[in-house]
Amino acid sequence: MAETSPLRIRQALVGGGQHPAVVPYLMAGFPRLQDTVGLLLAAQRAGAAAAELGLPYSDPLADGPVIQAAGQQALANGVTVKIGLAQVAEARAAGFGLPLVLMTYLNPLLRMGLMAFAESAVASGVDGVLVPDLPLEEMSGLREAAARFGLAVNTMVAPTTPDPRIRRAAELSTGFVYCVSRTGVTGSGSAETDEGRALLLRARAQTDLPLALGFGVRRREQVLALSGLADAVVVGSLLLEKAGMATDPARAVAEAIAELRP
Repeated sequence: MAETSPLRIRQALVGGGQHPAVVPYLMAGFPRLQDTVGLLLAAQRAGAAAAELGLPYSDPLADGPVIQAAGQQALANGVTVKIGLAQVAEARAAGFGLPLVLMTYLNPLLRMGLMAFAESAVASGVDGVLVPDLPLEEMSGLREAAARFGLAVNTMVAPTTPDPRIRRAAELSTGFVYCVSRTGVTGSGSAETDEGRALLLRARAQTDLPLALGFGVRRREQVLALSGLADAVVVGSLLLEKAGMATDPARAVAEAIAELRP
């Protein structure tokens, strides 16, 4: 029997041994519209455990300046939800086999329709979705659509999230729980903060789901310092910086991922 998308994600994030798995965050259609497939394949070759692919949005509340700039460039390149999904399908056809989670915002999904989005996402080869501006209290529509088509729903918690709400976020997740290492946005700062460590410990007390830590992961020492706390680390701004400055974005991203892996 084939593995379900939620199970694929969970197994990938806890299968890396004693150190956290590395999950790259890439932006669909960045730096150039045609770069997405090559970047995903490069991440796979470099040993990533899974991948997050951002779908750009004009008002990204959780994104720091690097990811915002990448999203604006992707929008200027013409990326839409449908184009992003077509790129996932192209990557699958080219041999990309890692679990893939889309990170996007609610408005583009509502415009497409939640059922239509979930069906198209799964048909394209998407395993899960993360929607940071969707409150837990309003997740029923997305969860219903995701359950119908076998799409994993992942939730996000922050250092300011109280324990009962962490527990509820875990109950609503079918893949992993994304732990934000600090208050604020992506990019600057450090991931192995006291805030991040305390959040991981609190989250582990509430759930057995994989815990992925993001916001500020830039060095291998940070990944190693999170061993025994996080199942995975999500790396975004660093990789987008490398891709945006490189003449060969795929090679730059692969080298950066390889340097991060324990």
